[in-house]
Amino acid sequence: MQHVQVSVFQQAKEGNYYCGDSYFYKETDKEFVCAVADGLGSGEYAKESSQIVIDIIKQNMHTSIEGIIKECNKQLQGKRGVVIGILKIDFQSNMYSFSSIGNIGILTVNDKQKKKRNIPNAGYLAGYHRPFKIIREKLEEDMMFIMFSDGVTDKDLSQRYIMTEDVNEITQTFEYVSDSSRKDDTTLIAMHFRQS
Repeated sequence: MQHVQVSVFQQAKEGNYYCGDSYFYKETDKEFVCAVADGLGSGEYAKESSQIVIDIIKQNMHTSIEGIIKECNKQLQGKRGVVIGILKIDFQSNMYSFSSIGNIGILTVNDKQKKKRNIPNAGYLAGYHRPFKIIREKLEEDMMFIMFSDGVTDKDLSQRYIMTEDVNEITQTFEYVSDSSRKDDTTLIAMHFRQS
């Protein structure tokens, strides 16, 4: 039984073939994991770094967020840096955890239409130890999560269509109304959690 519906919009910066953002999501019986990694700069080398991080997350998805971030940092030694956001939803404890280093944001919307934006930790991963905090909160029925890279603006996030429960409508409307000439690589992932 699937608990989380997902829809993704992604587009490279104008003039670039490679999008420097990479993402991954997967649901198992016990948990749901979603991550967005944005390689610093843009183009092929940014894509290489963000893909390294996503490959590590795929191989270690059952590891704690702390463990995943430490492993990503280790593997980025000598590579271009990455900003990263990881969301984990634990179906058994009914909790969700999120950590973000750099400008990957997450917005939560509960069933009372209350929006909350989490503030990312400063900096980026590039092989050096970096302190970071992890937010852990109670999961609410019918909760929306919107994770996004820096191509998504505050103005985009203030729009009414963000409040709908239809994840496809969120990403399609975003694509339709946002600026088609992208100044940054852009990834927006809309997720809708339902208990049953």
